[in-house]
Amino acid sequence: MSEKLIVALDFSDLKEAEKIVKKISPLVKTFKIGKELFTSAGPKAVEMVHSHKSRVFLDLKFHDIPNTVASACEAATKMGVFMLNVHAAGGKNMMISAVQAVHKATANLKISPPKVLGVTVLTSLTDQDLKEVGISKKVKQQVEGLTVLAKNCGLDGVVASGQEISIIRKVAKKNFLIVTPGVRPIWAAHGDQKRIITPREAVEAGADFIVVGRPITQHPQPLVAAEKILKEIEG
Repeated sequence: MSEKLIVALDFSDLKEAEKIVKKISPLVKTFKIGKELFTSAGPKAVEMVHSHKSRVFLDLKFHDIPNTVASACEAATKMGVFMLNVHAAGGKNMMISAVQAVHKATANLKISPPKVLGVTVLTSLTDQDLKEVGISKKVKQQVEGLTVLAKNCGLDGVVASGQEISIIRKVAKKNFLIVTPGVRPIWAAHGDQKRIITPREAVEAGADFIVVGRPITQHPQPLVAAEKILKEIEG
């Protein structure tokens, strides 16, 4: 079960992030590096996690013209990350370009390709939020449509709320990865997440990986919090 847990390093300071990695890397093997830490520390953040023999989920949610996203994915691949993601809303050509760039880079480097994920709908958004930006579909409909598009473009999986896992499994089957953020154990505050789910609910629903940040990283004893979440998953 420890393979399923990804801890989000939502810090702006590399030293603070490394403190968490040092404390829980004996138990947790994958860490998420997002915009905050990467903007502050850049590739050094990836190097830091790798130095502790752990894997990186590079959560930068690339969303741009196909050529730019392809170049970004190539650069991420060269850093040796385990997973990376792009916004599925970026469209078919962008996602295909991302996948092609990753596989071309790995062929040249003779390494295993990172998993390429499509971000569907952020866990902070609701039906009303989508409506306000001109999307008439409900969240679940939007997630379903983007999942099908991502799979058809050759992506390895999607990032989606736990509330949409069952929908994704119906259209993408078991060999398609589901990474679920917005996971909050029953004893933790919800923060700015709206479409949340507990760790056990997410795994039972079919999530391959769950992403947990503040309930672990802001806990007085991060390792204890991580252990508690793994026990919750195992029931």
